[in-house]
Amino acid sequence: MDIKELVQWIRTLYLHNNIKAFYMNIIWRRLRAEVLHDQHNECQICKGNGLVESATMVHHIKYVKHHPELALTKDNLMALCSECHWLVHHHIVIKKQLNEEKW
Repeated sequence: MDIKELVQWIRTLYLHNNIKAFYMNIIWRRLRAEVLHDQHNECQICKGNGLVESATMVHHIKYVKHHPELALTKDNLMALCSECHWLVHHHIVIKKQLNEEKW
């Protein structure tokens, strides 16, 4: 599959709300295993913070939805633990309290 075909296929999957087909594809599954192996099955965010956590996910740095041409590019992939992967996708913003309680 060349890059044009890959991009068209991914766009079609999103159009039909079926991106799961990409993640179940043998090409992705092999690449995912390779990335986990290359990054020693360690969460790269935890590692950057001086922690050691086992990676169970491979994250697309530039999201597949917006950059389907990078879907199978190793430089766009990073091994993450499930907690860091969740945090990357669900940007948690802790808001400063607007008023101070006085008791």
